[in-house]
Amino acid sequence: MPDAFTTRVLQVATGTRERVVDLTADCEAFLREAAAGRDGLLNIFTPHATAGIAVIETGSGSDDDLLATLHTLLPADDRWQHRHGSPGHGRDHVLPALVPPHATLPVIDGHLALGTWQSVCLVDTNISNVNRQVRLGFLG
Repeated sequence: MPDAFTTRVLQVATGTRERVVDLTADCEAFLREAAAGRDGLLNIFTPHATAGIAVIETGSGSDDDLLATLHTLLPADDRWQHRHGSPGHGRDHVLPALVPPHATLPVIDGHLALGTWQSVCLVDTNISNVNRQVRLGFLG
């Protein structure tokens, strides 16, 4: 019998620009092994103070719209009390309050039970931290 709880850490290179990185294919690849056709829950967590996990449509401009909205809500200027790193870096530390660093999603028959246009994404506005980890955990 497969383990009831299985984990894996993804290494994600986000680069030196703000990004929304689609992790859906990585999540499905993990579930092919970990879930093996079972029902359960997938937990996605990024252990960073300046990144988040979002379930959002990608490829139609919504990912760029999300980044534009975050620029409006969290401008990269000198208003932030947290003042190390690149200019406006304090905004990156507020991001996880709006885009949390985790999501838990249903898994049915070994596959993510997402809506037609939904994708699992890492949201990273911190241009100073170019490498991220995302922890996947299946409970089933």
